[in-house]
Amino acid sequence: MAARTRLNLERAIRALMERNVELANSVIADDDEVDEAERIIDQLGMDILVKYHPMATDLRLVVSSMKISMNLERMSDHAVNIAKRAKKISNSPELSEVNLIEPLYTLADHLLRDAISSYSDGNGPLGASLHTRDKELDKMHKQTTAHFASRIEETQGRCQEYLHLIFIVRSLERVGDLAANIGEDAVYLEHAKDLRHKSRFEREMVEEG
Repeated sequence: MAARTRLNLERAIRALMERNVELANSVIADDDEVDEAERIIDQLGMDILVKYHPMATDLRLVVSSMKISMNLERMSDHAVNIAKRAKKISNSPELSEVNLIEPLYTLADHLLRDAISSYSDGNGPLGASLHTRDKELDKMHKQTTAHFASRIEETQGRCQEYLHLIFIVRSLERVGDLAANIGEDAVYLEHAKDLRHKSRFEREMVEEG
């Protein structure tokens, strides 16, 4: 499920950069696989909870896996949103500032990759680090959005394309947030610690192992 989600995001960005409508359509169609995976994981999780009443680590594994699948499904939805906007942008003359999206995607993809690694490898410190690293993506999101907003004010006839880019940047920022959520679930699984709403000091304690 994680591999498909990451692939959908990569292809959505490539569809945007290459103005490839066919690739964008593939992303939209393949999202059904991620939706089905979430449904299966939820059903398996509920069956285990009802039949076996797991405790301690086993219970955390079931709960965290179900939560992570939900976050992955939301990421894939954002890939679909990007693909749909990529299709609309491709109908207009080429816009060089589309390239400003790439650094945000690169960082979002790294966060997603490490989020999955923190879960699959049982790496709590890596999972805890994602919250801090996501702040850099938040900063890039604000800067890039401000740039596109200024272009809307300055440019006649290209407002719609810049609005699409603003929403694409927003989707990438949300991918970073969801990756940080997965990191928190990995910490919960490995250390039985809930880092939601915790202080920076408490997060750093987990990062340091």
